[in-house]
Amino acid sequence: MRRTTIRSFVLAVAVQLLVGVSARGQAAPWPGTTEGDYVAKNFKFRSGELLPELRLHYTTLGKPVRDAQGRVSNAVLILHGTGGTGHQFLQQQFAGELFGPGQLLDSTRYFIILPDGVGHGKSSKPSDGLHAHFPQYDYDDMVSAHHLLLKEGLGVDHLRLILGTSMGCMHSFVWGETYPDFMDALMPLACQPVQIAGRNRVWRKMVMDAIRNDPEWKGGDYSAEPQQALRTALDLLLIAGSAPLYMQKSLPTRDAADKYLDDYFKTRLAGLDANDLMYAVNSSRNYDPSPQLEKITSPVTYINSADDFINPPELGMAEREIKRVKNARFVLLPINDETRGHGTHTKAVIWKQYLAELLQTTAK
Repeated sequence: MRRTTIRSFVLAVAVQLLVGVSARGQAAPWPGTTEGDYVAKNFKFRSGELLPELRLHYTTLGKPVRDAQGRVSNAVLILHGTGGTGHQFLQQQFAGELFGPGQLLDSTRYFIILPDGVGHGKSSKPSDGLHAHFPQYDYDDMVSAHHLLLKEGLGVDHLRLILGTSMGCMHSFVWGETYPDFMDALMPLACQPVQIAGRNRVWRKMVMDAIRNDPEWKGGDYSAEPQQALRTALDLLLIAGSAPLYMQKSLPTRDAADKYLDDYFKTRLAGLDANDLMYAVNSSRNYDPSPQLEKITSPVTYINSADDFINPPELGMAEREIKRVKNARFVLLPINDETRGHGTHTKAVIWKQYLAELLQTTAK
């Protein structure tokens, strides 16, 4: 395989993985983007811990429009996965399919909000200085913080749409239950609306155990990154985010596969912080929207892909649980040459037809 082909494959898979730890700077500038920070004072976490200043970073495209009642009518919130940032959605495979003139989420018509979650990107996170003494945030904290960002930081009191991928998919279900009147529609991609258990929990715990059991971890107060722990974690994340058919076709020889893995570590280890990774993976520990799914009143189009290692279709949980949500539709994308396993959630060309239908059916 040619070197340029392998390099392109490395970058593609890096975007597709559950953890977007190399998201900094990976997307080219998108016209009309604005970045900012909202600082929430004395933010109290569900654990009881308090952070005097919680910084919430965001990127926006477009301008808010208000209806006759003064309510924002065109805001779209797009939520990233574990370890990612809002900037990952400025990739050509996402923004290039959705944000351009005449496209479904045309940024001249919609006010698009791409926040960095707590513990991620340029928002407050352990590696800023508190390290293992950072508050033990969870998904409810992350959703609460984004709700505060919208209302107090951006003056947005209503959302036309919430679209979330992976962790953002799970956050979408939490949003729907916690703030049922806040959005017109929900589009969760690549998750399950149930507690994280079974193999999904096992591989996550393996990642965290690999970090905790490295002698260089030192309870999170390390002076240098625990390299062996991070390599093991990246091994597991690679498998979790992989797409067998795509990898077999893209890496058809032993040498190509070996070269890809070597390049993968070079690409992903740079800038990866063990505390940030530990916190990000651990934040899913008490996620479980299943007891309150009936509280979701907004129309939902929920999408998984059949080659997703993290959310395999044979579990049948998605089809079963989504029946409890009013006005909900579940779509299972079949495996083909375009799907990318878990990372199918960011390849908009595969599923944007369903977004078009959701926007049409919820138009006012």
